[in-house]
Amino acid sequence: MENKEQSNGEKKEKIVVKKKMNWSGSLIVASLTGAFGSSFLYGYNLSVVNAPAVYIKKFYNETWERRYGFSVDQSTLTLLWSITVSIFAIGGLVGAIIVTPIVKFFGRKCTLLLNNVFAVAAALLMSLSLLVGSFEMLILGRVVMGVDAGISLSALPMYLSEISPKEIRGSLGQVTAIFICIGVFTGQVLGLPQIFGQESRWPYLFGAIIVPSLVQVVILPFLPESPRYLLLEKHNTSKAEKAFQTFLGKADVSQEIEEVLAESRVQRNTKLVSILQLLRTRSARWQIATVVITMGCYQLCGLNAIWYYTNNIFSGAGINHETIPYVTLSTGAVETLAAVFSGLVIERLGRRPLLIGGFGLMTVFFAVLTISLTLQKSVDWLPYLSIFCILAIIASFCIGPGGIPFVLTGEFFQQSQRPSAFMIAGTVNWLSNFTVGLLFPFIQSGLQTYCFLVFAAICFTGATYLFFVLPETKNKTFHEISQEFAKRNKVSLEMQEMNHYPGERKSSAEQESNFTSSVDNGGTKKGIV
Repeated sequence: MENKEQSNGEKKEKIVVKKKMNWSGSLIVASLTGAFGSSFLYGYNLSVVNAPAVYIKKFYNETWERRYGFSVDQSTLTLLWSITVSIFAIGGLVGAIIVTPIVKFFGRKCTLLLNNVFAVAAALLMSLSLLVGSFEMLILGRVVMGVDAGISLSALPMYLSEISPKEIRGSLGQVTAIFICIGVFTGQVLGLPQIFGQESRWPYLFGAIIVPSLVQVVILPFLPESPRYLLLEKHNTSKAEKAFQTFLGKADVSQEIEEVLAESRVQRNTKLVSILQLLRTRSARWQIATVVITMGCYQLCGLNAIWYYTNNIFSGAGINHETIPYVTLSTGAVETLAAVFSGLVIERLGRRPLLIGGFGLMTVFFAVLTISLTLQKSVDWLPYLSIFCILAIIASFCIGPGGIPFVLTGEFFQQSQRPSAFMIAGTVNWLSNFTVGLLFPFIQSGLQTYCFLVFAAICFTGATYLFFVLPETKNKTFHEISQEFAKRNKVSLEMQEMNHYPGERKSSAEQESNFTSSVDNGGTKKGIV
């Protein structure tokens, strides 16, 4: 009995030690630095154009009048402003399309570093546009910044999913969403009239983009590349071993290397899979469908409509017009806190309940918001219910739908499929973003407050689909997740991989032999063969 108790105590002690070892200093620095120079800038550029909108339109009008001798008409000015806002999504689509060959050739970390060229170029174009007197520079800068965002929203989740242990992969993946929210909040704060929200200072809002990029360029080079990328795609075992040791904070990484090799043995080929090949892969059909629906709902769920209505709802509640910008900060604060909460509980509750629950709560609050907006003129306290619904919708979005789609895209696919999967996810994400910006004004003018019922229906559809299809991926290896979907795809994963690229792949024995040899030469010999 004493021996058994001692043995159980030792096991518990090992588990505690293992959990403590998961969060190494290098892992934290890599995630924070990567997100600060990537997803933070995406969130920042979503909100940064709102505060100086009046001054930017005035700049457009003055530039037009100086060039052509007459003021721009209202319809042209509206068109120019719509292009300025929505063209960010076009740049994002370009970035999502070109990211696959870039991450394949340069790697995940180097892609994040090189991407800062786009961010710095965009910052210079937009911040100098007023000085030069060219609104075209501002519009071009928005395009270039969109390219940066399109690349980073694929490369960053890919990097984070590949450097993190499976026990904390969800929490680390939520760093992407947390920094998007922090970026949105920072844009709101810097846009206040006391800071940069003035006619003479609005270019500084865009110049500030350089700061996160410089921080990333200074710190990220000292951190390793993705060990999975080094091992499976570059076949550099010694560097992969060192990367695992750095990120995991321990010397013996034989178990982690064996897990990667186990995936390789089933996959049998780490040659990059094209989008067309991935779409034709029967064993990946439900993964692709789930990513497309989740990413589509992520953009089409109506959060953009919430931002559109916020000022009107606050005004209807009797809040002073000058005070509204400060009250609006509460939305950014709620967004950030909800994202942090999600990151803290995702490994306990899992992806399924947070994602399904988030869409489900949004459905309920959108329905309540529709009722309160429709009747608020007849009932005094309903505007306050509308404010509560807005904050509740934002919180519901951020606890699940706001970040988990990026985590799932990194978890659903094998190493050779992942870049193309992120290209598909990114394309859906940015096309949906552009569609919302294009169609929402028409939906709003046609349906008025009932437009929220459209978003309620989208959220309900997403929640229903995910309830029946989405498996729980918490604490599972990439190989185990593939096996979960193999059952739903009604195909043997082993047979599917054997049918892939028969003319190009190495035999399983040959590839395993090569890996084993290189691992032995690299010095990591325990438990691999």
